[in-house]
Amino acid sequence: MANRLDNSTSPYLRQHADNPVHWQEWTPHALAEAVDRDVPILLSVGYAACHWCHVMAHESFEDDEVAAAMNDGFVCIKVDREERPDLDAVYMNATVALTGHGGWPMTCFLTPDGRPFFCGTYYPKPAFLELLSAVTNTWRNRRGEVEQASDHIATELRSMASGLPGGGPAIDPDLCDDATATALRDEDTVRGGFGNAPKFPPSALLEALLRNHERTGSAAALRAVARTGTAMARGGIYDQLAGGFARYSVDNAWVVPHFEKMLYDNALLLRVYAHWARRTGDPLARRVAEQTARFLLVELADADMFTSSLDADAAGKEGSTYVWTPAQLVEVLGDADGRWAAEVFGVTREGTFEHGASVLQLPVDPDDTARFERVGTALLAARMTRAQPGRDDKVVTAWNGLAITALVEAGVALAAPALTAAAQRCATALLSTHLVDGRLRRASLGGQVGDSAAILEDHGALATGLLTLYQVTADPQWLTAATGLLDTALAHFADPDRPGRWFDTADDAEQLVLRPGDPLDGATPSGASLITEALQIAAHLTGGDGADRYRQAAAEALQAHSPLLDRAPRSAGHWLAVAEAAVRGPLQIAVACDTPQSALLADARRLAPGGAIVVGGQLDSSELLAGRDRVAGADAAYVCRGRVCDLPVSTAPELASALGVPQ
Repeated sequence: MANRLDNSTSPYLRQHADNPVHWQEWTPHALAEAVDRDVPILLSVGYAACHWCHVMAHESFEDDEVAAAMNDGFVCIKVDREERPDLDAVYMNATVALTGHGGWPMTCFLTPDGRPFFCGTYYPKPAFLELLSAVTNTWRNRRGEVEQASDHIATELRSMASGLPGGGPAIDPDLCDDATATALRDEDTVRGGFGNAPKFPPSALLEALLRNHERTGSAAALRAVARTGTAMARGGIYDQLAGGFARYSVDNAWVVPHFEKMLYDNALLLRVYAHWARRTGDPLARRVAEQTARFLLVELADADMFTSSLDADAAGKEGSTYVWTPAQLVEVLGDADGRWAAEVFGVTREGTFEHGASVLQLPVDPDDTARFERVGTALLAARMTRAQPGRDDKVVTAWNGLAITALVEAGVALAAPALTAAAQRCATALLSTHLVDGRLRRASLGGQVGDSAAILEDHGALATGLLTLYQVTADPQWLTAATGLLDTALAHFADPDRPGRWFDTADDAEQLVLRPGDPLDGATPSGASLITEALQIAAHLTGGDGADRYRQAAAEALQAHSPLLDRAPRSAGHWLAVAEAAVRGPLQIAVACDTPQSALLADARRLAPGGAIVVGGQLDSSELLAGRDRVAGADAAYVCRGRVCDLPVSTAPELASALGVPQ
């Protein structure tokens, strides 16, 4: 017996390869060993950037006494939640059902066939040793109680997974407006964001609010976007020196972050800030979009794809890379600039973090921009001499799909074609590495693809990214690849018994104690809402029976999940964004032009509301340009809502009027 994690494709699992615990990955061999030994499975789930995962590892998994108890009484399995979100979803539901809350590290005890009978999260060493002893004693001496508990939990999990109630309201403007109003009632109008601490970036909901504003002119929706976008961008959750957002704020004013930086957060927020900048011209939105895009390309890029995260810790200390005292500012910058920087960045003698240190904030932009740039450059250079957070180099399909979409949309909003080029390189690398024998895989490391099958969110996020690329580049390879992913999703993830419902795992994937299918949007959009977005777009970029099939599947999915918009819109932010696009048709803008440099095509992309579909090219070059040509020698834009089209227009003011947006 020995630890078996050294060849894992997960950096998180490799962090535990030197533990004295006899860790294994989740494999049929590991499950069979539990049967052969007649011992329970101890399942530990976490991820590389998780602070408390590191704490429990140092306290317990690196300790010989704890390891001996684990090895003696259990088959010990370590899972990276980002590589196996299906396992994480099943056992997180069990943990929440048993304890009322969840989180990572997640610690679950399972029967050899995978049924959970006791679950929790972080345990300090003394409590963990007591728990190991109690579970071992119960397993050996009161097995009937374990079987009874595991049966009860399995029944509860199946009940929880029974799905949404039927009979939801129709997807129409009233539903979207009511969902928006309900969400806005929860807004913190003083500090921005929604609800109380801890505060997570409400990325999908902000995108939905922007789309609602574009459709209705709602000042309240736009104010909420501006309030939250500004508060986050000026708070400690945003890296004021290098760009990029941390995962969440532990307080309700965005001051102190949980310092890990995730690819998915920054991709989703890049899309929001780029959209906000394109719609309003807000200089803060533009600056943050530019810096966030640079963060992706500099800090998270690995060759042509994007890695998963930066750790919260450096050299075992949370946030140590990022925080400053007044004395440290003076040491780097000198007395005058140091005192000025302390005032600009809100660094106080008392501190906003631990031990008198402060997280940098930027309450207002300083008047002296040259001085600000010089000071920021010097502080960033000094910060680079500190211990740096580790990086999880795992490449996750879904999160790279989100990055592709965001980079393309930011490329349009910022007039930065280099961002679109980066998205193309990422898409090429993803398809060549993660698409194996016609089926998508979840993750890779260093160019080596893992064995874990892709889940629904991977198909939806990547398909949307590819469709976004197709609209900007007119390269048919992206449309072909996207529709291939959608066809796979319809064949293997759609619920055959409940139209519009989806499972997160394929019908031919590993069968777990429960087949997960969570439709709620969380830190990332749900797989179901992502695939619905992709289907809705593809329905208007393709023709024939395929288009009708995609259109029907998207409509059924929206209708099946309308109860979420009706009852819990804050947990359905991406659903609301997709619904906003749906009630506008979605809008399609086809620009007949002879060159990709067409001024009218650029205007169409600049003026298009969020969720609109924009293509350009010559007559019959794509489905939306079938039978549509330039008019009287001039480029012409054809605006359609669903299957109803306006007369073509040839100027930006005419196009803005047709779209109902400001010029």
